[in-house]
Amino acid sequence: MPSQDPSHAQTLQDTYEIRPDTVNLTHNNKDPSENASSGVDYEPHPEDSVPISPENEKIVKAITSLYSGSASKEDMEVYAHDAIYDDPWSYCDTRYKIAGQWYGIPKIMATSCTLSTQILSSSPSEIIVKLKQEYTPRVLHTGKAVNSLVTLTLEGGKVRYHKDQWNEKDYSHEGLGKVMKTLNGDHLPKITQPEKDL
Repeated sequence: MPSQDPSHAQTLQDTYEIRPDTVNLTHNNKDPSENASSGVDYEPHPEDSVPISPENEKIVKAITSLYSGSASKEDMEVYAHDAIYDDPWSYCDTRYKIAGQWYGIPKIMATSCTLSTQILSSSPSEIIVKLKQEYTPRVLHTGKAVNSLVTLTLEGGKVRYHKDQWNEKDYSHEGLGKVMKTLNGDHLPKITQPEKDL
């Protein structure tokens, strides 16, 4: 698949990226001992979830299925064709490249399981959710649970920007780190081989 025009990817980023206030969104006022030293608490508390529409619930279900290794073309349809995926390791600027990341999970993980979620925000334009995911690599066979803050920017019922933050810091989109993330996003689909018509 041809690489996305960098200026178009920048336009997508400028238009759809949300930079959440992670401390205000996640700080645990009930039990401050649960907060990290940075003031965030990414541990999901499902009982504190805000209401979510059936349409957004379907989006969250598709996204958590992808985190859990579904590698499903149907689940991938939740993304617009021109969408961005942004996490500590990868920066992808098309649905095909995003699929390259998700289709890698069943190749390197024995299991990946969503343990819990908490909906922090749900509207026609965004979903913000705390996610607790347990990953068990094929080589180690020992599960590790990871908490993260997932921010989804929506337009027309499709995800246009998917940000996955593992700590309170947002992404700078500059320097060597951004270069390495983009290279990973560009080249992983060659290994994981998602469907070309995504």
